[in-house]
Amino acid sequence: MPSCLYMSTLNITVLINLLGWTIGLALYALLFVMSLRSLEASRHGASGLELFHRLRVKGAAPLDAVSGFDALPLLTALLGLVWNAGALLTHGLYEFGDKGREPPALALLSAASVAALGFLPAAVVHSAIRNVGSGRDESAVGRALIGAAYLLSTIAALMHFQRALTDGSTSSAAALYLLTVGFLLLMCGLLLLTRNETGWRRAVWATALSVFAVSALHLSGGAPHGASGRWYWELVGHHASLPLALAILYQDYRFAFADIFLKRALALLGLIAVISVSLMGYALIFVPEGGADARVPVSQFVNPRSVGALFAVCAGVALVLPYLRRGAAWFVDTVVLRRVDYEQLRAEIARIAQTCETPAALLDDAVGRLRPALTAEDITWHSVDTANEEPQTGEPSSTTVIFDAPETIGPAVVALSTSPPSFPYRNFARVHVPTAEAPHYEIRVGELAGGRRLLSDDIEMLESVALIMARRIDSLRVTVERYEQARREQEISKLATEAQLRALRAQINPHFLFNALTTIGYLIQTAPDRALSTLLRLTDLLRRVLRANEEWVTLGEEVRLLEAYLEIERARFERRLRVRFDVPEDLQELLVPSLVVQPIVENAVKHGITPRREGGEVRIIARIIGGGEEGGERRASQASNADAQKMLSIVVEDTGAGASAAQLARGRAAGVGLANVEQRLRLCCGDAGSLTIESEFGCGARVELRLPVRRQARGSNVPNNRSRSGAGVTATPNVKGDGDGVIDGKHDAAAVAAMAQAERRRSNE
Repeated sequence: MPSCLYMSTLNITVLINLLGWTIGLALYALLFVMSLRSLEASRHGASGLELFHRLRVKGAAPLDAVSGFDALPLLTALLGLVWNAGALLTHGLYEFGDKGREPPALALLSAASVAALGFLPAAVVHSAIRNVGSGRDESAVGRALIGAAYLLSTIAALMHFQRALTDGSTSSAAALYLLTVGFLLLMCGLLLLTRNETGWRRAVWATALSVFAVSALHLSGGAPHGASGRWYWELVGHHASLPLALAILYQDYRFAFADIFLKRALALLGLIAVISVSLMGYALIFVPEGGADARVPVSQFVNPRSVGALFAVCAGVALVLPYLRRGAAWFVDTVVLRRVDYEQLRAEIARIAQTCETPAALLDDAVGRLRPALTAEDITWHSVDTANEEPQTGEPSSTTVIFDAPETIGPAVVALSTSPPSFPYRNFARVHVPTAEAPHYEIRVGELAGGRRLLSDDIEMLESVALIMARRIDSLRVTVERYEQARREQEISKLATEAQLRALRAQINPHFLFNALTTIGYLIQTAPDRALSTLLRLTDLLRRVLRANEEWVTLGEEVRLLEAYLEIERARFERRLRVRFDVPEDLQELLVPSLVVQPIVENAVKHGITPRREGGEVRIIARIIGGGEEGGERRASQASNADAQKMLSIVVEDTGAGASAAQLARGRAAGVGLANVEQRLRLCCGDAGSLTIESEFGCGARVELRLPVRRQARGSNVPNNRSRSGAGVTATPNVKGDGDGVIDGKHDAAAVAAMAQAERRRSNE
């Protein structure tokens, strides 16, 4: 008959111990791996924190800061590995099945594991004095305490090995007593040495926990099978080193992984606690009573109910695991490290970044929020280029966190850490802001409160904030560049338009001058006595035209110019030329492009009046159209938004010879005046301006200008149209409103002499 499987409370206790040693082995193995990475980083000229960044960021630039390697975490990891591995082999796997006297090799392995546990308090005391005492490890008292700690651990280890070699025991009770009492005394000395130092409470608590790990092993008897009723002491004694690993990291944050290690370790410890409680509950419910050593066949309690309960326990553990991880993360961030919510901080910085208009404002706001979040003494930002420093990364898309420790690094970095007089900190970190283009920036983080170091979540938060700022700074620069480019293009377009307008005006002036001189040449031959007065009027008119620098003039000023021009033409045509102006007074304040109407009037005289023997009439009419309002009855005080819906219409009509459609097309293509007017309208008004020509052979012509209503702004340099002093055109009261509308051509000798004298006076000026 096959042998039966047996189950007892002792077997369940051993199973829980097995889980505990396994998780302890995993925790100290992780600590060992991080220590090896730190050692590798020190050999390559980078700290463990910087190696963490190098491993996370692909393509990160070489690091220029070297942080000395600390062997104490590596020693702690090795001791923890030896203790948990030895306990797993000797007190875990060996406990299943029949047990007799332990082999000598197994006894030596057990003694080595207990000795390693005895060295853990010495490593903790050494680390506490070095990192909390601010150089106290170099003092005589500090060296004495460290030496005493290692001496105690060495004596206890020798006692364990002596006991294992003589009678095969796994540990020496006297050695455990020696460690407990000795390290309690050393803890008092540590308290006196490091009191009032930053982080002294953490150091004392870590030392106390290491002493408890040794004393709890002593209380358990050193082996799980020492007594049947003391299994709960065995659980405590054999696994007190698990929280010790966490306490060591809590005392001294040497690794960027420390916070991740704490979170994962707490989650695993919580998981082991849940599994242990579940197994003990399962044993209490389904395993029959009979003492810890009672051997009950498994077949007696393996039934559908117990199997279902076991599966329910497994499912419950799987469901609880995510909550354990979140709870561990919350505990480490909120209770242990007392951090702010980094996700909320990143979101707030990203939101505020969108409202900042300059890189300086963005960086000021970011460092102002990072300072209390990291509990830093100071956080500042610097422009790397202005400090004559090269960016720390070769590629602009990567972020680098550099940690400087002036006592352990080269002179170049020492100069960097001490060069800013406003940032005189012993240790600080530099965070490169990876902008696409220069100038580049970096954030300098000073020493943190309580001697705390930047951990992995801190580094990740700083990198993400640096990326947020870099993207926003790049966006601001692109926006500014686009604005500047658009402004330059607009300025260039404006200059080109102004140059083209000046060229068009210069084209009009010689054209007008040529026609006027032709008229004067005709008068010299036909009426020499009138040639002088006409020449003086032409001189005065040209002076006004050439002195006008404004591109826009008032309609009234344009009308005055037309009056002066038509008076010169009247000298040649006499009564053959009749002119009527229908320009309401309230429209004369509106702005029009200068010399825009004169070429049209000149064409009307040249092509309409000249071919006809009897002459003809030229009418100039101005109206406001559009917006449901016709005519010129408008008030200058009307709103500008109403003006935007209205157009100024200027019509030039003549009763001359007219032109056919073919003649009109040839004239518009080859002529100077009308083509010039069309170009100027397009440049000044865009699509809003228009020029319309209607003509029929023998029936005259009608030319209409339409342009947006534009009023003279206050303080404008546009001349006042109602002022006719100085070098204005000589008054011609009969140009309009004289009954038949004919220009009066009477000139007496006194008037001509006066005009000649005025002209000579202006020439002398």
